[in-house]
Amino acid sequence: MTAQTVRGAQRGASSSAASPGRAPSEPPLLVVLDGDGLLHRAYHGMAGDDERDALGRPTWALRGLVTALAQAAARLRPDAVLVALDSHEQSVRAGRHAAYKAHRPEKDHDLQVQLDLAPDLLGAAGVPFACVRGYEGDDVMASGAALARDAGWRSVLVTSDRDTFALVDDTTSVLRVGDGGVEAGSLVTPTQVRTAYGVLPAHYRDLAALRGDPSDNLPGVAGIGEKTAARLLGAFGSLDAALHALDDDRAAEVEAVVGAACAAALADPDTRDVVELNRHLMTMHDDLPLPDLDELMLPLEPSRLIAALRARGIRLGRSLWALVGGEPPPWAPNGYDTVPKALRLAEEPAPWEVRVVPTLAELADLREATARAVGQAVEQAARAAVATVDLTTAAVGRRRGRPVAACEDQLELF
Repeated sequence: MTAQTVRGAQRGASSSAASPGRAPSEPPLLVVLDGDGLLHRAYHGMAGDDERDALGRPTWALRGLVTALAQAAARLRPDAVLVALDSHEQSVRAGRHAAYKAHRPEKDHDLQVQLDLAPDLLGAAGVPFACVRGYEGDDVMASGAALARDAGWRSVLVTSDRDTFALVDDTTSVLRVGDGGVEAGSLVTPTQVRTAYGVLPAHYRDLAALRGDPSDNLPGVAGIGEKTAARLLGAFGSLDAALHALDDDRAAEVEAVVGAACAAALADPDTRDVVELNRHLMTMHDDLPLPDLDELMLPLEPSRLIAALRARGIRLGRSLWALVGGEPPPWAPNGYDTVPKALRLAEEPAPWEVRVVPTLAELADLREATARAVGQAVEQAARAAVATVDLTTAAVGRRRGRPVAACEDQLELF
């Protein structure tokens, strides 16, 4: 199945019912989450929790990922969701440039375990996700944004990766996740990209190619940082226009903007090769095959979601309300996705938590507790019965005028 086939099937698609968080006249909304990025943030930010499942496997980053998903759903009230995951085999970018991300140290064992467990958890929970062999989560997010745009939908990409700013347009926004998490993240629009970086989103990739990206092991042009790159792009309208000016013996125009040294660097063929390689590697593929939008729709099936989380020792309770179509809890209208510490939790369980399939461990605990309670009840009943027999026998003996003696060899009834 090709991406074009998926897109063609989705043109003109719309949700069957308007999301409670938007006006009926607004286009439907798809939220795409950077799964690996959020797992990394949760792993380092919540490492002190050291939560593990019954098999001893770490789960705190997985809980952080699902929490971010629940918070995004509560804040944005989307019609559909998709978690974008990195492929960890045969990277198309590393195939083009062997040094791409090659400097990164080996991942912590507990982090790698949770990255490997993420697809199984999401699949068991019924959470839509996509991982395309050879490609990164950024490519899945770009493809998700294109899928939504082609169908007449809007999209919000939930990530901390600035590279996604290149995808921002009239239908695509980025919820930038920082230290405050999803709740405190800012919603990045074309105006905000222009204000923050001095360029339009369509030119952000060129700015990044000139600046370089040390985290991906991609060097930039010597002497050119974000501000200098923004001046160059702002003056010429695009990187290609600036390079054409150098090729047309108009170096003086470029020197007037960025200085003679930077202009000379841009004219060097080796530097041109570096910039073109950066542009190629930083380009996000927006044509990956993805599930149909109908397969990404909310709400999720409550019992399936809860059972999959509990099987891994993850309990999030009523914070999942927006994912399962529940009513907003009392604190939600105040702008919170989870109950603030100043408010008391409601004592009654959430509607979707009333009938939950228990795990094997919970069943064993339930059987043990039931057997213990039955044993205690039988023992109390036996004591009460013996006491009644003793009192009745004593009364009869007194009426007959003879003492009542206990038999030493008498067997206990219970």
